[in-house]
Amino acid sequence: MCAPATDLPIIFDEVSIVAGEMTILDRISLVFEPGAPTVLIGPNGSGKTTLLRAAMGLVPISRGRITWAGGGASPPTRRAILLQRPVMLRRTAAGNIRYALGAAGVPRSKHDQRVTELLSLVGLKELPGRPARRLSGGEQQRLALARALARDPAVLFLDEPTASLDPYATKAIEDVVRAVAACGVKVVMSTHDLGQAKRVGGTIVLLHRGRLVETGPTAEFLANPRTHEARQFIAGELLV
Repeated sequence: MCAPATDLPIIFDEVSIVAGEMTILDRISLVFEPGAPTVLIGPNGSGKTTLLRAAMGLVPISRGRITWAGGGASPPTRRAILLQRPVMLRRTAAGNIRYALGAAGVPRSKHDQRVTELLSLVGLKELPGRPARRLSGGEQQRLALARALARDPAVLFLDEPTASLDPYATKAIEDVVRAVAACGVKVVMSTHDLGQAKRVGGTIVLLHRGRLVETGPTAEFLANPRTHEARQFIAGELLV
């Protein structure tokens, strides 16, 4: 797990995504660099999920370009994404991870060790034989995170990974995020929770209506927001 994020920086250069007459991302210029997690915040419909999917290479862009490591536009293989509502396979917790390891091309001889390591990392080491669909919501989310980490990613995208989870489950996910970030994995994560952004983020990016409104180091962003929209969002007011 502990490896430098050699696929960075990820550079968004005037990236727009348009669907019909709707502009989902509007001329986004942004750089994801090595270091502490980058946290995307903003109201529903601001473009957070689309930005993560675009960075992952899952949706085509309409204008501009995205480059990795200052080079090609094709995303490298050492990347992974955890969507907000992951699907559990009809297998045990360990079986879900074995499937992910196989899909990532990890030799079978290493599966047992990696399954144990990943289940321990996400706090599920006592539940390898539990059917995945019988786990609690928080446990399923941690298992989905372990599956994403089975790819040994240099960059990990997380789309609101703690949405609808209780405080205990939220803390468990945040602990894993901090652990993998400390090992050199670049984490880019979306959230609605300013408290979570403060706890986890090294940098905050505020999106609104598909535009990048403001970005900066977390402490500076929260203490001295430069834009009216950022001040509104931090104060808990609605952005419309």
